[in-house]
Amino acid sequence: MMITHNDAQLYYEVHGAGNPILAVHGFPLSGKLWAEVASDLSRHHRLIVPDLRGFGHSRATPEASMQTYVEDLVAVLADAGVDEPVTLLGLSMGGYVLFEFWRRYPEKVGALILANTRAPADTPTAAEGRLTTATKVLAEGSQVVADSMIGKLFAPTAEEALKAEWYSIMATSSPVGVAAALRAMASRPDSTATLPTITVPTLIIVGREDPITPLSDSETMHRAIEGSMLAIIEDAAHMTPLESPGAFGMAVQQFLRQ
Repeated sequence: MMITHNDAQLYYEVHGAGNPILAVHGFPLSGKLWAEVASDLSRHHRLIVPDLRGFGHSRATPEASMQTYVEDLVAVLADAGVDEPVTLLGLSMGGYVLFEFWRRYPEKVGALILANTRAPADTPTAAEGRLTTATKVLAEGSQVVADSMIGKLFAPTAEEALKAEWYSIMATSSPVGVAAALRAMASRPDSTATLPTITVPTLIIVGREDPITPLSDSETMHRAIEGSMLAIIEDAAHMTPLESPGAFGMAVQQFLRQ
């Protein structure tokens, strides 16, 4: 499906039927992130998989923010005919978007699944680094980000073909969309104070070997969100639904059944 919202064409797919799950990919990825777990998650649920603006099949705009992404997702849900509370699943930057979604539309959230993400904002140094990278991406292309990230995304045991596939996806992402997302992440608010306000069932997933959002970040979120569950995926780093789709899908299904 393709819709137009706020000057961007937004692409999304729907798999299965049942209670809705909205799956939000990370940076600089696409909805294809969920391909390996889509059949499992859509067996008993309606899985809605968008490409955030500037990624995958969705059109890029020069500016974006966590609020922009959230409003896009609300438009996708409306177009898909979802009017009940939805389970939100987000990985990495997708988790940053979910925090903003919760702050703005808590009544639309039935449950949260936060995968390989973290609550704090960037440090000033990290934010400045993102802005510098955004300028470089616009000048040289998205392979700048692919080169810097590919070695951190996957555990050492990941297949080389999988790494090559996702290097290509990142390297061919729209430079305009990648730069906009870098600026959006640099300016995102700190979500640490948001964690204790989360009152819906919450699952936190992390790869044991994730160097980008390490286990300690997930443990901090787990302690701060009352009643939350923590699932640790062994032999996986940052791309848990691709590296260990079976374990990832099982963790999500067990959480949803409970």
